[in-house]
Amino acid sequence: MTETLVINEIYLSLQGESTFAGLPCIFVRLTACDLRCSYCDTAYAFTEGKKMSSADVLAETRRLAAPFKTRMCHTMEVKACVEAPQAARGARALPLVELTGGEPLLQKASLSLMKSLCDEGFTVLLETSGAHDISPVDPRVHCIMDLKCPSSGEVSRNRWENLKHLKAKDEIKFVLGTAQDYQWAKEQLAQHRLASICPVLFSWVSPLTVEQRHSSLKHAPPGQTAISRKELAERIIADALPVRFQLQMHKVIWAVDSRGV
Repeated sequence: MTETLVINEIYLSLQGESTFAGLPCIFVRLTACDLRCSYCDTAYAFTEGKKMSSADVLAETRRLAAPFKTRMCHTMEVKACVEAPQAARGARALPLVELTGGEPLLQKASLSLMKSLCDEGFTVLLETSGAHDISPVDPRVHCIMDLKCPSSGEVSRNRWENLKHLKAKDEIKFVLGTAQDYQWAKEQLAQHRLASICPVLFSWVSPLTVEQRHSSLKHAPPGQTAISRKELAERIIADALPVRFQLQMHKVIWAVDSRGV
């Protein structure tokens, strides 16, 4: 029986975050999330979506990727393009494919979808909250896993057991909106020696407007002090942290509330 998933949207854009930022990427956004982080900017994915078979998701991904495959073939001898294994064409064939949400791991069929995408030669990224077990994820997938900071309102949901399942090519992401978040993230970085596991991202929170804020989102604990992107960058430099500062690139290019980008 063909597996089905509830999909919010599938679109081609540029990867706006992580060490893959700036590269063309097909986003497969799955519906549903069991967290309600205070800064969530994709609350529309909590409930909006439609059922799709895994086969249809794969077909749409192939369709969006087709122009890149065609361009690749035009730069190679036809025979080599047809016969060369994916590994020989480069470890990072474009476009990337990212499963995001919502929380993709809430839908078990996402595991087999990621495997199928890897089997077809795609570089596959998984954006996950860190609240769910990542051990069943295909080892070829690049897991970009959050560790939720205090201002998210969901710090208690961090699944610390996941740290032992992270690979060197995975990434740990802290989303920081307050000075307290920074101090907490710095403590976790040292306590768990996170930089020795995989790349660590310090991502600044883009504040939500009143219109953007979903009524179900949690609130940051009282007494927290907002941190600006400049302050965050300067603290990272002053403390000589082995992390990558990042902004959400897509929000710099397009309107902050744009979908499908």
